[in-house]
Amino acid sequence: MTFQETAIAGVFTIELAPLQDNRGSFARTFCKHEFASIGFTKDFVQFNHSWNLAKGTFRGLHYQIPPAAETKLIRCIRGSVEDIVVDIRRGSPTFLRSLQVQLSATNMRMILIPEGCAHGFLTLEENSELLYHHTEYYTPACDKGVRFDDPCLNVRVSAEIAVMSEKDRSYPLLSHDFEGIAL
Repeated sequence: MTFQETAIAGVFTIELAPLQDNRGSFARTFCKHEFASIGFTKDFVQFNHSWNLAKGTFRGLHYQIPPAAETKLIRCIRGSVEDIVVDIRRGSPTFLRSLQVQLSATNMRMILIPEGCAHGFLTLEENSELLYHHTEYYTPACDKGVRFDDPCLNVRVSAEIAVMSEKDRSYPLLSHDFEGIAL
């Protein structure tokens, strides 16, 4: 695995190093020792699978607040998505900065998103599937979100949004005095 720090503090893209032969390929997607080299020592407690029927499906921007703030490791295993991360951590040097990365079954790229960052994605193909690894359990009382089209965030998706839940569409806009979430 190769870890690449991004423009958002603590967010890493991870390139896998598949071993290939006449049977196909094999790649390690997690090794506690290798992740420790970038300072990640938490344990994953929940894995989730997101299956999205339509191209243009948007999910996000989601996060959990303390005491259930979580780090996520995300990989697209079928199709492709434009993955979006926004830093909403109070006091972060990259506060309100956003990042967009293409994840696909073909490029096998993963993204590690720390606590205090909102996350979402836009499917670029039909039947796109993602695997999520979480360091905290889903906690409905801590479940929050921000709108991707909030003017304070300046997120521009690369394709038309065709499907979005009412919940994601209805998140309130950030106030201009938003200072971020305290961790």
